Amino acid sequence: MTEQRQRIYLDNAATSFPKPPSVYDAVNEYQTELGGAVGRGATQVGARIQSRVDRCRNRLAKLLDVASQQHLFFTFNGTDSLNLALHGILNAGDHVVTTCWEHNSVLRPLHALATSRNVETTFLGGDELGQIDLEQLKATLAKKTKLVCTTHASNVTGIIQPVKQVVELAHAAGAYVLLDAAQTVGHFPVSMRELNVDFLACPGHKGLLGPLGTGLLAIRPGLEVELPSHRQGGTGTTSESESQPESLPEKYESGNHNAPGLFGLEAALGWLETETVEKIHLQGQKLTKQFVEGLRALPSIETYFTDGEPDRVSLVSLNTDKLEPQVLCSLLDEHFGIETRSGLHCAPRAHAEIGTQARGGTTRFSFGAFNTPEQIDVTLEAIGQIVASF
Repeated sequence: MTEQRQRIYLDNAATSFPKPPSVYDAVNEYQTELGGAVGRGATQVGARIQSRVDRCRNRLAKLLDVASQQHLFFTFNGTDSLNLALHGILNAGDHVVTTCWEHNSVLRPLHALATSRNVETTFLGGDELGQIDLEQLKATLAKKTKLVCTTHASNVTGIIQPVKQVVELAHAAGAYVLLDAAQTVGHFPVSMRELNVDFLACPGHKGLLGPLGTGLLAIRPGLEVELPSHRQGGTGTTSESESQPESLPEKYESGNHNAPGLFGLEAALGWLETETVEKIHLQGQKLTKQFVEGLRALPSIETYFTDGEPDRVSLVSLNTDKLEPQVLCSLLDEHFGIETRSGLHCAPRAHAEIGTQARGGTTRFSFGAFNTPEQIDVTLEAIGQIVASF
């Protein structure tokens, strides 16, 4: 192997990097010029802070086509959003349907709810294209299901799930739908109104290109009656009352917001509006196609659902019969400066479904807004050199 010391970041499914320069500028502006809390003061600086946070909420609501911006709540990450929905909507003895493709941010709350509230969970398998088995879903919904929880795209395979069909079946059976859009929002256009989901959760630090420590949960208007707050505290409103406010979004936003994170997220949303999500999606598709086609020329490489018809996000998992995933990941980093992610990716059931759990998972390559065709070429050359050396 020949060593090429550079940095090629291909772990955007975990968190995007780099961010647009405006994101760093906005965080620095807050930290060095403002520094106050959100919604906690009537000063001129306080008004500037509140205005920027309001603009962030407005931009998110527009991007996601949310029916009401007051029904979009800031959280601290996608996991926080999913926990708010799952712990809020599921009661003792409820039945929930989810899939083999879910992240631990869904699997672990459901496991905890099975213990604490006797919530029953049915797990759907995948079909030959890496999507949810809709026939299995139809059969399962006969159990008076309260909620269907599905990822929008698997963080292991990249395959986009047939959400519209899932929603149609779930709603016909009287069930709500919670969509984990962690791998899709910011990567291609996502409309909550068009998908008709009841809950949409995602982080701000992946496709939205914002800082870590940001996230959101959007809900269909009216569901706030059924969704209790699971965190109570100061909101800067109705301070004389011992009860949590019922007004939105305060009901779900107790305590201080991550103001520097939201400043950065707002700047990222502005950048996305200028560049357009459609353009980023097209770029990601081209990079993914280039990568997959390049892998076909290499020996001993196995990929997952890269030949089928369904759409995918800009993510490819692979294995080689010559190296464990962790070894390939380390060699790419150590000798070529190429950063990927190996292992089970917090999605053990997905790896069990594709037969990679016992071998330690896969090595995942995930592309973002700032990756280039030249970087893909370098990465393919690096993989080729590594495989040829063993």
